Amino acid sequence: MGRAKLTIIPPGKPLTGRAMPPGSKSITNRALLLAGLAKGTSRLTGALKSDDTRYMAEALRAMGVTIDEPDDTTFIVTGSGKLKAPAAPLFLGNAGTATRFLTAAAALVEGKVIVDGDEHMRKRPIGPLVDALRSLGIDASTQTGCPPVTVNGTGRFEASRVQIDGGLSSQYVSALLMMAAGGDRAVDVELLGEHIGALGYIDLTVAAMRAFGAKVERVSPVAWRVEPTGYHAADFLIEPDASAATYLWAAEVLGGGKIDLGTPAEQFSQPDAKAYDLISKFPHLPAVIDGSQMQDAIPTLAVLAAFNETPVRFVGIENLRVKECDRIRALSSGLSRIVPNLGTEEGDDLIVASDPSLAGKVLPAEIDSFADHRIAMSFALAGLKIGGITILDPDCVAKTFPSYWNVLASLGVSYED
Repeated sequence: MGRAKLTIIPPGKPLTGRAMPPGSKSITNRALLLAGLAKGTSRLTGALKSDDTRYMAEALRAMGVTIDEPDDTTFIVTGSGKLKAPAAPLFLGNAGTATRFLTAAAALVEGKVIVDGDEHMRKRPIGPLVDALRSLGIDASTQTGCPPVTVNGTGRFEASRVQIDGGLSSQYVSALLMMAAGGDRAVDVELLGEHIGALGYIDLTVAAMRAFGAKVERVSPVAWRVEPTGYHAADFLIEPDASAATYLWAAEVLGGGKIDLGTPAEQFSQPDAKAYDLISKFPHLPAVIDGSQMQDAIPTLAVLAAFNETPVRFVGIENLRVKECDRIRALSSGLSRIVPNLGTEEGDDLIVASDPSLAGKVLPAEIDSFADHRIAMSFALAGLKIGGITILDPDCVAKTFPSYWNVLASLGVSYED
């Protein structure tokens, strides 16, 4: 039985110690899929073991991939070079990365694949990816524009070019790129639109593809050509999760302590590591923060901004509306439960009316996490400085950082259930 709520007791002293973030969710799920599509045995080390990566691993097992887990951070993946049609629909919970990636990969299966999720995932859009697959001649359909998605794959494409709006989820683009290497012809993947979001995640995808033998060429700033090489097995080291690291970086500056993450910020390749430069400016965050290239770091920055010297407006974050929950709404409502109008929305912008004097006060507030790991973990930061902050459904952090509450405790944070 999970805990219904958890109240953070402000430690009243700087947080110090060593705290290792788990492996990157983004890279782990890319590596799992590529190793599953590869022929041979791959060893993935430094991996994240969480709800999201477990859904991916179970789905691959259902499609004929052998996956052994000798320890808490290793997957040994053995594939035949071809995924098989699963006997039942693939259930992926609310794992957006796994859902988008496997929807595209299903086109490489000779047979029918149904990709489905929980009630939250069934509200998250996937129509643009389905439309892109159909433009390649792939039989893919969704009745609602959200999961479940049915794909009748053949491993072959009828076109050599696919276009998708670059302002939508970068996961759609990564899904198409990874799928393309397993087809029967070279495919050009081209982004449309003036606003190109989260290019850093596409770079992560291309790097992982190349590690598993794919040939990917960037033919323009918004287009890639993927050759039909398939994938070969590889040993692959996964770096720590930069999104998870943002909570620890923020906890460090909030309390004036020193937390050793084991990996310097400049060594992360993930886009959310860019948040480190902003966090290090606290309590003098800029008046406007563009979150388009580090979206998963925005909840961290928004809660940190509550204690900033001056107000902060977050722009370029409209895609946060369709994450595990509407994160813009969750942040504005959670902040305003602490102090009325601490967080407000203007269109898709979030404005945080910063107030450094909040630190040290007791302001009892129950924060609805909306079963969203990032909302729960970011609002825990408020509890480091304000008494009475209670997180509802705290165990939702298992999605990407199962040990989060224990890690904070190891640094000196205590709780009341």
